[in-house]
Amino acid sequence: MKVVENLSIINEKIKAACERSNRNSEEIKLIAVTKYVTTERAQEALQAGVKNLGENRDEGLLNKWETIGNDAVWHFIGSLQTRKVKNIIDKVSFIHSLDRLSLAEEINKRANKQISCFVQVNVSGEESKHGISPENVVNFIHDLKDLENIKVIGLMTMAPLTENVEIIRQSFRGLKELQVKIQELQLDYAPCNELSMGMSNDYTIAIEEGATYIRIGTSLVGDEG
Repeated sequence: MKVVENLSIINEKIKAACERSNRNSEEIKLIAVTKYVTTERAQEALQAGVKNLGENRDEGLLNKWETIGNDAVWHFIGSLQTRKVKNIIDKVSFIHSLDRLSLAEEINKRANKQISCFVQVNVSGEESKHGISPENVVNFIHDLKDLENIKVIGLMTMAPLTENVEIIRQSFRGLKELQVKIQELQLDYAPCNELSMGMSNDYTIAIEEGATYIRIGTSLVGDEG
């Protein structure tokens, strides 16, 4: 299917999820995850009206950047190696995977502007997932206070890959509870107003639990071509 047709279906599902949870659909920002598709397919997403593109490897981002450049708002959504920061820092507006102080310090050193960051939280506790454990997040955010190029705009998580809706919902709900706790601290450098959660298989649940950024690949752009 064409991206524009997929987008129409997704927008209807976003609208329905917002109605169920008494939210405004304009609160939801859609990121097209283009890591498995060609630059041409990413451009198709832009032409369909999606301005946010997400990549999880520096090579993929740089490759598409050569053609697309600032026509898109770029999100780095994968685990970011400290030594790769210099490759992407002047091209991205958002980093969704801040999960350690050494990475924060490298971003701060390399950036020539304030970078909007999501702290990645391993809510489910799965060993296969990156992210800070929930009990360590507040202390981690306090450790970032002197890094002037880091702005913690929110939190990010990935729910377990399961058919059990309640397990998925609990992960998203746990991130929301943590967000509220951080917002109560009223930190200028960490307003934490955003939640990056929800992918192709669970974004409607994520919206019901408070997501403001959803990261959709397969359902929107497919996984090849």
